[in-house]
This record gives sequence, structure tokens and C-alpha cells, in this order.
Amino acid sequence: MMDAAALRAYIKAHFTRTAFRLETLQQYEVASDGNDFGRYLRGEPAPTPERKEPWLRRLRAEREANLYRHRVRIVTAPVTAYTRYECEWGYVPNANAGEDIRILDLRAQPLPHVVSEVDEDFWLLDDEHGLLMHYGISGEFIGATLQPGLVPLLRDVRDQTWGAAEPFNQWWERNSDLHRDGRQVA
Repeated sequence: MMDAAALRAYIKAHFTRTAFRLETLQQYEVASDGNDFGRYLRGEPAPTPERKEPWLRRLRAEREANLYRHRVRIVTAPVTAYTRYECEWGYVPNANAGEDIRILDLRAQPLPHVVSEVDEDFWLLDDEHGLLMHYGISGEFIGATLQPGLVPLLRDVRDQTWGAAEPFNQWWERNSDLHRDGRQVA
């Protein structure tokens, strides 16, 4: 099982064209959030720039290098505070920096059946490298496992969720009731 450092190294080595991420949990407890989720809940105006800016620079550099990073985020009812935080402080700036994000809102449509065959978050790199992401009950990252035998299934899940999902900016604009302050925060 890969820890966070090994996962980052693997992605860096194998992301040469495309990196797809499926996110299914409604809350994550990951170190990369720093203390921003708590700051968000306290009503602070924006993410910690020292934490967020290097990531946004990386996304912009990837786009300039013709690397394509995209994800589908599954949203359920009720929408959690963490999902709202992730949208406002994560996806809004990430999308502006070049990440292609779509939302599969289960409040409005059913989950494609094929997703139940995986039932975990995953990465699919260059259509060739599949990694299942393992999380604890509270959303804490446990590790990732390389799954070469699942790559065809992961491609199918990616294609079906991507086709069923809505572009993030369109979904976010239409769901202004989810914005913390009734407006978009970037």
C-alpha cells in the first residue's frame, strides 16, 4: 500500500498525458487541507495563500505543458459543509487554474450502475495506471493500491461518470444556495 508520499511520487512519474480522479466521499480528513477547513467553518474569507498558491501554480504549469487533469466529484444529499468548502475553496480556484472538474449530483440524477463495481475513489493516469484510494471511516487517507487488472473497469467508470456529470462552473452557478455567503468565494 502506498502512503501519501509514495502516491505523489507515483503520480508524478506516471502522469504524462491525463490524470483522472473520482471523488465519492462527502468528507475527507487529509493533511493537504492544512487548517483551511476549520478556517472556512469559522467564516474566514479565503484559503491560506501559502498553502493554495503552489498548487494553483502547479495546475497552471500542467495546462501549459498540455497535461490534462480532470475529476468527477459525486455529491449526495444532504450536501455537507466539507463539500461546500471543497467547492468554494478548492474547485473554484482549481477550475480557474485549468483543472477540468465535473459534478455528479445524486440529488438530481442516479449514479451510473458501473460505479458500484468499484465503490472507492480512484486515480486513472494516462488511461494505463489505476490506483484505488483507501480511506478510513472519518475520511482519513489510509493508502493507495495499484490495480492494473481494474484499468478497463476504471476507464468505464470514468467515461460513464464524466458523461453523466455537469461542468463544475455551470453546476456551482446554478446552486448558489450552497455558497457559504450566498456568493462565489475564490
